[in-house]
Amino acid sequence: MPQTRDTVKEFDFNAKDFERVRAMIYKRAGIALADSKQEMVYSRLARRLRATGINSFVRYLDDLEAGRLGAEWEAFTNALTTNLTSFFREAHHFPLLADHIKHKRGEQLNIWCSASSTGEEPYSIAITACEAFNTLTPPVHIIATDIDTNVLNTAANGVYPIERIEKMPMEQQRRFFLRGKGDKAGLVRVRPELRQLITFRQLNLLEDDWAIRGPFDAIFCRNVMIYFDKATQRKILSRFVPLMRSDALLFAGHSENFLYVSDSLKLRGKTVYELDAAHRSAGAKAPQRA
Repeated sequence: MPQTRDTVKEFDFNAKDFERVRAMIYKRAGIALADSKQEMVYSRLARRLRATGINSFVRYLDDLEAGRLGAEWEAFTNALTTNLTSFFREAHHFPLLADHIKHKRGEQLNIWCSASSTGEEPYSIAITACEAFNTLTPPVHIIATDIDTNVLNTAANGVYPIERIEKMPMEQQRRFFLRGKGDKAGLVRVRPELRQLITFRQLNLLEDDWAIRGPFDAIFCRNVMIYFDKATQRKILSRFVPLMRSDALLFAGHSENFLYVSDSLKLRGKTVYELDAAHRSAGAKAPQRA
């Protein structure tokens, strides 16, 4: 009986290879791959084998661990990172953010977007700040980090297909985006004033030194913890606390519940947290620049 297209693979990839990949990405990025992700892993890493000219997963993983592939660790990590995002995703967060920062007039505000992906989230934060203060130059500085350098490049460029902003009110589109013309038709670019509010930086949440400083008035860590096991979640959240001002807000994804992994937080609103009373006095106070 002839093999079907579904059963033929370009490269051998068995359960042992998958377990090895799981261990490697967990150690490097803290990502806990579910059993159901084997086909996804094959599909994404097969592209890396083609790109490197290597004809087997065993050799690819051997060379990677031995350091014989130069910058391939970065490409390996990027390939296994999921980047689903959109402008004003989980829209209920942004009015709460606007209200929070409007009550801090006269202060320089720092916000950390800890998984910026291709930039839609930090730009949504920047738009919210501009609207809250009714100016394109609000007193807000946003640090936007991600482990994936490819998506950070997209974010820093701030250029998107026009379809990405079609659900936004026309007034927001006109105020915050520039439409491409000629060979750039069908694209939009974020206005330079928005881009100047944001510093994009590569950061692995598992690193011992995050190389950023607080205090932060808000931290966005949305749809990130779902990729980590409970021990890693606890470790990351415990490191957020000293970086938060006493009244800071922490925004989570719709399927994430931080109360189960941290006793330092209490619920402020739907998937929005703040420090509990016992930890508010321990919140960051020093006026450091992120």
